[in-house]
Amino acid sequence: MKNKTTVIAEAGVNHNGDIKIAEELIQVAAEAGADIVKFQTFQANEISSKNAGRAEYQKVNMKEDGSQIEMLKKLELNLEMHLHLMKVCEKNKIQFLSTAFDFPSIELLSELGIRLWKIPSGEITNFPYLKKIGSLKQEVILSSGMSTLGEIESALMVLTEQGTVRDNITVLHCTTEYPAPLEEVNLCAMETIRDAFRVKVGYSDHTEGIEISLAAVAMGANVIEKHFTLDKSLPGPDHKASLEPRELCDLVRGVRNIERALGDGVKKPSPSELRNIPIARKSIVAKQDIKKGETFSEKNISTKRPGSGISPIRWNEVIGRQAIKDFQEDDLIEI
Repeated sequence: MKNKTTVIAEAGVNHNGDIKIAEELIQVAAEAGADIVKFQTFQANEISSKNAGRAEYQKVNMKEDGSQIEMLKKLELNLEMHLHLMKVCEKNKIQFLSTAFDFPSIELLSELGIRLWKIPSGEITNFPYLKKIGSLKQEVILSSGMSTLGEIESALMVLTEQGTVRDNITVLHCTTEYPAPLEEVNLCAMETIRDAFRVKVGYSDHTEGIEISLAAVAMGANVIEKHFTLDKSLPGPDHKASLEPRELCDLVRGVRNIERALGDGVKKPSPSELRNIPIARKSIVAKQDIKKGETFSEKNISTKRPGSGISPIRWNEVIGRQAIKDFQEDDLIEI
């Protein structure tokens, strides 16, 4: 059976800086059955200069222009918020995780006991950042949006040279656009990453809906990450490309169903199929009345249901033999 897929419900900055919304997001993720609820930890002035503009999707979703730093300052989580949200996660029996976007945030999360590190796509070429994460020698999930295969290779090299074991690294294929156009998803690249680097792989899904995430699970994703929100109409950069609570439930349910359906890969009749073999298959039967001693031939035997007699695959074994007793039409042949 396929190993359990880790479902990361990405709350990100969809709390809009409101701790009450963040609490609700945790509860929604837990009720949906996600394994992890993930936020984002950053200090705006550490990750963005005052001159950095907003992405086109951020301008569209927020219906305003302006600098990144102005937008990000409203979305910061301080130490007290982190401590509170971790307690809410513990109460709701779901793992807390947050992506650190800068060095002070790495230190903060480390002090809080975080032992799983999510590297966002934008940091895959950030050598000092990768070096710091790699030196922690803990589990790493590396998003690879906007990157080439060579850039993934370089990032993995930095992480492993600093002491992170490759077996503890999962690389997520990703298309960094919100929402990501289906024709740009290139989901097969996830398999390319797995085959090229012999690492666990997953998919960080920015498409609309849940079907691409489900396809990724069927293709072997170990991790699925998907943004979610309380309401897509809320103001903020990521709400419109996020799942609402019911959709998140559908995603988790679909992932678990696919895991069950993938099975162990051994081709054999299932327990329910075994009951149907006598009904659906055929046996060698008498096409007409046959006297004892008569020779079986294509003229006097045929194949019909039920499948509880001699299998037709043994046809040549039966042809030419003599009947050991009298058979009436439709009797199962015995030899």
